[in-house]
Amino acid sequence: MKVLRWLGWGLGALLLLVWVAWTTATLYYANLSQAGPRTALALGYLALLGGIAWRVRPRTRALRFVGVASGLVALAYLLQRPSNDRDWTSDVAVAPTVEVDGDRVTVRGVRNFRYRSATDYDARWEDRTYDLSKLRSLDLFMIYWGPVEYCHTILSFDFEGGEPLAVSVETRKEKGEGFSTFGGFFKQFELIYIFGDERDLIGLRTNHRREQVYLYHLRTQPGRPREIFLAYARFADELARRPEFYDTIENSCGVNIVHRVAEAGQTVFKGRDALYNGYWDRLLYGLGGLDKSLPFEELRAKSLINERAQAAGDSPDFSRRIREGLPIPPPVAGR
Repeated sequence: MKVLRWLGWGLGALLLLVWVAWTTATLYYANLSQAGPRTALALGYLALLGGIAWRVRPRTRALRFVGVASGLVALAYLLQRPSNDRDWTSDVAVAPTVEVDGDRVTVRGVRNFRYRSATDYDARWEDRTYDLSKLRSLDLFMIYWGPVEYCHTILSFDFEGGEPLAVSVETRKEKGEGFSTFGGFFKQFELIYIFGDERDLIGLRTNHRREQVYLYHLRTQPGRPREIFLAYARFADELARRPEFYDTIENSCGVNIVHRVAEAGQTVFKGRDALYNGYWDRLLYGLGGLDKSLPFEELRAKSLINERAQAAGDSPDFSRRIREGLPIPPPVAGR
């Protein structure tokens, strides 16, 4: 019986430690723009719990007080709601809205920055109109900034006779905030869809951040790019009215692509495949979603666009030049 009692105490202590760690993380990654206040909150909370555990007796009373204090922190976290009204960094300051009138689509808040460096730029937001009857194809950018299992994914919609429109799903950061994978688990960021010029969204990553960027032409059924674009438009417009929190697992860039494609009537990735978007090109190749006239590794090597993007610089024909030499997959017949 004594062994069972000790095992029970040990399990209870472990669960308590996990609970305290989680509630401390909710404070450390709270939706506050400055790291100082967040750190002070987390340390103050730990000091309070430590003081209770040290001074309050009997031990059962101390545990009750710890439970109440940590429960209040958890309740505050659960009651936290996303907002569109914060002091945003300039690159996510404008939440785009989209109006659809038949084939005519007006996007207000298209980002078209001009960069001297990753942090030094001229901010410019534009209203642009697109004709959905001229939407011809859909491209996928895969942007590697760290581990190979994960990357940032961007879809770009190519219109006949016009410039492509790229859409990047990102964290909406406040001034003083930086991206944090762990912060994305704890409601630190809101979610935003950035509609932008490729010279901005792609050139920033190839030419200034020096991230590895791959570009793939996607094989899609006729009409599918339009359906996906409309799914993006509806959701982005909804976000401007009803914000959501970014979530590293459940509401990230890759997961949003999977959801929008599903809304357009096609399920491509599920489970781990949806989460590990760093392998999407290999999976799409196997599913016939990319050009298969070349072995995959050769296709991937040709799809790395950094050199072409850096040579194009801020050229008006940036989008054309980064696509030079890319294999074009055969069209999908039927619907």
